[in-house]
Amino acid sequence: MTPPAAAAGTGAAPQASPSQTLSRGIRALEILAAAPGPLTIAELADAMAVHRSVAYRILRTLEDHSLLVRDDAGRVQPGPGLAVLARGVSRSLQSAALPELTQLANSLDMTAFVAVWDHHDCITLVTVEPRHSGATVAQHPGTRHPINAGAPGIAIQSALSEEEWDKLATGVSYRPEAAEARRRGYSASHDEVIAGVSSLAAPVRVPGGRPAALAVVYIRSAHDPDAVGAAIAESAARIERQLA
Repeated sequence: MTPPAAAAGTGAAPQASPSQTLSRGIRALEILAAAPGPLTIAELADAMAVHRSVAYRILRTLEDHSLLVRDDAGRVQPGPGLAVLARGVSRSLQSAALPELTQLANSLDMTAFVAVWDHHDCITLVTVEPRHSGATVAQHPGTRHPINAGAPGIAIQSALSEEEWDKLATGVSYRPEAAEARRRGYSASHDEVIAGVSSLAAPVRVPGGRPAALAVVYIRSAHDPDAVGAAIAESAARIERQLA
């Protein structure tokens, strides 16, 4: 009688545990969200480092839940189900921030956004681009960058003292600029995350949660940076009052 191990030569992909399947499904969504455009199943399987049949089974499940869709050529991309899930992420923060983001974006002609803290990264939660401007910097929801680079990360650190930050044992050093931002109420950066782009940000303290950051990004502006920073800090304070 042929032992079970001998059946491995049939070419079928080995069965994954439920936790591994879940992890692969999440990884597939992360890859698709970061991709500049739709991917073929072969491209996605290569990016996930799995057999194409494994990728296909995962994609069928995600497709059933509208978390991804396939175009006429069979390429896959994020689906509308992700937007439904995203609405529930920090729902109160998004609701409180949206009017402030809209006001900042249109009055400053800059892209305004909220970034949240995720391990060693900042992730853009919600963004608003100015209504009447064609030369703004795009900042899409889901965009991530290291928390130790750029004004949003500095602002998040500035919500805590250096001693408080060190107690969290994040493995990320407390930037000297965070202490200055803590004094001024806002942080500034240039050429750190995107070449040639400047950013200003203020911390948003979330009751019972990690601090976030209210920020703007721009290439050039006629506005005084100190005045912009003060305006962002005032908006952040209004958001905090709504969340309290």
